[in-house]
Amino acid sequence: MQNPLDAYNLAGKVAIVTGAASGIGEAASEVYAACGAAVVCADVNGTGSAATAQRISDSGGRSLAMACNVTSREEVRTVFDKTVAEFGQVDIVCNVAGAMFPGMIEDLTDEVLDAGIALNLKGVIYGTQYAIKAMRASGRGGSIINVSSGAIDLPYEGIGLYAFTKAAVAMLSMTTAKEVGRYGIRVNAIAPGSTMTAFSTWRLQNPDGTTSPEVLDAFIAQMKDMSPLGTIGEAIDQAQLMLYLASDAGRWATGQIFRVNGGMTTQW
Repeated sequence: MQNPLDAYNLAGKVAIVTGAASGIGEAASEVYAACGAAVVCADVNGTGSAATAQRISDSGGRSLAMACNVTSREEVRTVFDKTVAEFGQVDIVCNVAGAMFPGMIEDLTDEVLDAGIALNLKGVIYGTQYAIKAMRASGRGGSIINVSSGAIDLPYEGIGLYAFTKAAVAMLSMTTAKEVGRYGIRVNAIAPGSTMTAFSTWRLQNPDGTTSPEVLDAFIAQMKDMSPLGTIGEAIDQAQLMLYLASDAGRWATGQIFRVNGGMTTQW
């Protein structure tokens, strides 16, 4: 009988992960590399993406670090061109890069709106477009994984811009899956709940960038209380889901929004 774990083997595959300098993108990059994929770590934080790539290389994996601002179509195109030149193909693309852009709906300026849409939506569109081009050209198919958010299910005041761009990412993923399935390309989105990364704890920081232990403990307790499991997620929880979606284990999964969120959105 075939070992079911073989379906998670990514040997011979090439992944591009944006937002790879930290959090979910960092965890996904390392998980993919551990399963045998060559990983291109892309992030606007070039130092951070280089550190992730270096850890992969130090562990015996294949990696390439690139500084990339996903709001620039040209920079995204460059990442894909460099990946194909270096590794010959693109099999997995994870569009993780994003930011919160807090503010009440009535207070959103054109500057903030444009910045939020450019990063959280257009950046995902660019990554999706070039993923399709590369995967069609190779004839190998592939898997595109976009990061949406639990905020699409659970309204929370003060993060409306983030929430509606992430809702757009969910529909983008479902629509694209319909369009590219004929080429053997799968497209899915994940919608994480609160996950213990710097992204989730931004609202707790003092002006000097520090966070008091008491405030952090209160936040963690609040997030745990929202989950029927009484727990809070970590980046690895999302990375393991992204492994399933990238691998042959998820070969029949497409056009879906996957929610690994500790059941947070069932409590309201």
